[in-house]
Order: sequence, then structure tokens, then C-alpha cells
Amino acid sequence: MDYVNLGDTGLRVSRVCLGMMSFGKHESREWALDEAEAEPIVKRAVEDGIIFFDTADVYNGGQSEVVTGNLLRKLFGMREEYVVATKVNGRTMPGENGRGLSRKHILASIDGSLQRLGLDYVDLYQIHRWDDSTPIEETMEALHDVVKAGKARYVGASSMRAWQFAKAQRVARTPFVSMQNHYNLIYREEEREMIPQCLDQGIGIVPWSPLARGLLARSPESSEERATTRGRSDPFRDSLYDPELDVPVIERLDEVANDAGVPPAQAALAWLLQKPGVTAPIVGATKLEHVEDALAAEELSLSEDQIARVEEPYVPHPVSGIDF
Repeated sequence: MDYVNLGDTGLRVSRVCLGMMSFGKHESREWALDEAEAEPIVKRAVEDGIIFFDTADVYNGGQSEVVTGNLLRKLFGMREEYVVATKVNGRTMPGENGRGLSRKHILASIDGSLQRLGLDYVDLYQIHRWDDSTPIEETMEALHDVVKAGKARYVGASSMRAWQFAKAQRVARTPFVSMQNHYNLIYREEEREMIPQCLDQGIGIVPWSPLARGLLARSPESSEERATTRGRSDPFRDSLYDPELDVPVIERLDEVANDAGVPPAQAALAWLLQKPGVTAPIVGATKLEHVEDALAAEELSLSEDQIARVEEPYVPHPVSGIDF
């Protein structure tokens, strides 16, 4: 496993980030694994050098953070060996102030996350979405105070417009060091503005859904067969991806992967790992093979010709249907 700095910071992270949303039983996600089921998957990742783990306070009613904290304490010798990222914005508490990026919610949320994780601090505290109802000045000042209080080492952002990201950075006393954006072979719209902005400012890029809800993990068969169990149950899937636009890319990926003698998932992740500015894709896993594909992809290098071939069928997409 290779390790790199997260953007222009001194924080070292593995080139693969293990997404922990799959872990922690809760009624909101029937497919999520309990702690005992998750342990061999996380253990395999740790044994092969993954030290970067991403979760959020809203994942599985907070149970993802609980499982994350329990397993990382068990699998690592000391706290400084691993990097934990979590996120804030979604509803985690009742009442009018139970969600969003107000000072009130951020300061309550970091304490809740630390309690569930069983940690004194998180390495990276990210805003999960933009909050139109809160002035960005208030949000950035609250995040600054979280860092100064020693509850987070760095702050990051996720899923917003490039102009919003620039506005936040302009008013920040503690600026964002990373961007967790939607980026994969069948959704490359971030290459227009956000990624060039991140490259210019030395921001680490930590893409979510690198395998497009599993659509890039299989040979191109029927639409339903291409999706993972999680993908078929995901309410965002139809708004994020369009078979008419995406199937040609999936078919080309399958050709390139076959020529290289690797599964499509490995080729898709290898492509992403070779894109400028990408620090570490966030790879979710519900099976050991998912981790093994990610580990193999980190060592796979696609040629310039393979990259050109797999990129050629892509056509511009409408702006992602996700609520930025």
C-alpha cells in the first residue's frame, strides 16, 4: 500500500480509504453488516495497509461510527496509527436544530460523533452537504472552533458546487483541506470546475461512489444484474445514473478489463487512482472480495492507451440529481 499526503497537509493517508457506511445494523439500511460480520473485512484492509477510514454521523443511525470506533481500537495498537474521517449535516437529533451546519448543531454533533467513536478527536471533520439556511461564515467559524478545541485535526467538504467551495474557503480561518465528491468513470462532471479548483488550491480529492453503486463492478449484463444489492435499494441510484449514457462506458470498461486480465472493479478503481489530484477513493465493502479488488487496484497501472479507450465513450451528464 502506498501512502500520500492529504492535499497540501502533512497528514499521511493510504491510497485507498475504507468507507464504513456498510457497517452497523440499523433499520435504515437492511443490507448493513453488524460488527461481527464487519470485523474480518476491516481486518483484511488493515492487514494490507489501509489506515484511512470514512464514516458519518447519519450512517445507520450512528451505528457506523460505533462499529468504526470499536473495530479500529481493536485492530490497531495505538490511536496515531489510523486516520478517521466523519461528517456532519444530516438530521441526527430531534427538533428544529437537529440538523444542518449551524454553530449549535456542529458543536453538538462533534461531541456526539466522538462519543460514538470512543475517540478524543477525529482526524478529518467534513461537512456532508451545503446548508442554504446557515451563513457559511457561521459554519466555517464553528469548524474553526472545533479544530482549536482539539476535537478535529483538519476539516473537509463534500458534494457542493465549485463556487460554494470557493466561497467557504474565502471566509475560513481554518480552511478545508479535502473535497469528498461524486466522481467515477460514469460521472465525470467534477472534471469541469471542482477538480481543477482542488488541483489549483492543493486540496485532497477523496471521491465517493468510485464504483457507481456497483455498476462498474460487473460485466455489462442487465441493468438490475449490474447493480449491487445496495445499489438496487438506493433511492439515489436512478437520479445519479442514466443507462442510456452509462452502458457504453460500462461495456468499454469490460473490454479494457478483459484485455488487462482483471475484473472491471479493479480497472475502474485503477483509472480513478491515476487521475490527477485523487488522494484516495472511498471504497465500500460488504464482502472480502470488495477489499481485495481495491487492494489489487492500488497496484494496477493502466496504460495511456487503456485510459483513453475507457474514457472515449463518455458523454456529458446532467448535473447530479443529488441534493448539493
